[in-house]
Amino acid sequence: MPNIKPISDLRNYSNVVKEVSYGNPVYLTKNGHGTIAMISMEELDDLNRQVALLKFKYEMEKAEKSVREEGTVPAEDLYKELGI
Repeated sequence: MPNIKPISDLRNYSNVVKEVSYGNPVYLTKNGHGTIAMISMEELDDLNRQVALLKFKYEMEKAEKSVREEGTVPAEDLYKELGI
């Protein structure tokens, strides 16, 4: 069950923070509308790693599609273009 609190509960900041744990965010509302979500730093780090991994997978899929559709450049041409 989501942990939803009015933003006014932040007056007792330490009590609200105690309720935040991995997989258990606290959602703060203002005038009945969601405004802020508080999550643990460990969970934030994990989410950032997952986003980075998804971006990497997406770029790899684009590269693989490009190789399939457009082919590759011979090594000699690449060396010539790079001046090696």
